[in-house]
Amino acid sequence: MSTGAIIAIVIVVAIIIAAVVLVAPRMRERARIRAQERELEQRRERVASEHRELAEDRESRAEEAERRARIAEQEAQRERAEAQVHEERASLHEQGLADHELVEDHERERFAGTSAVADDDDHTRFDDGLERRDGDDHDGDGRNGGRLRDDDRDRIRDNADDVRTSRRLR
Repeated sequence: MSTGAIIAIVIVVAIIIAAVVLVAPRMRERARIRAQERELEQRRERVASEHRELAEDRESRAEEAERRARIAEQEAQRERAEAQVHEERASLHEQGLADHELVEDHERERFAGTSAVADDDDHTRFDDGLERRDGDDHDGDGRNGGRLRDDDRDRIRDNADDVRTSRRLR
């Protein structure tokens, strides 16, 4: 081999060594950055999945709370309906339209002739047990001479329906 060839080989080897020495830190830095990026991506995925699990847990708790709220609302509506039924019954008693409920069977003879005891030939019964008298003589105070008016009958029927509905909701 000639000296020129040996010098050329040494120069090429020196250039390769210099390139490796100069490029190697850059390559190591890139490898380090890639490893850090992979670790960062793994952390992101882990934290994102933790947040999703928490979100699902809170969503299910929120749905359960909404269900409980709907149940509470329905119970409140039922209580309002029952309160309204009792208010209507109180109104009927105040107007003397439910006197028959105040007298027991064994007391009927004692209260004969009052609005609490009806004549058997002058009345019919509602499905809910309230009595109604037939006739149209109004005495001006809304009591209709102990007889129920049409709007009273409708209100009693509506209240009976409300009571039946609220009982079904229980």
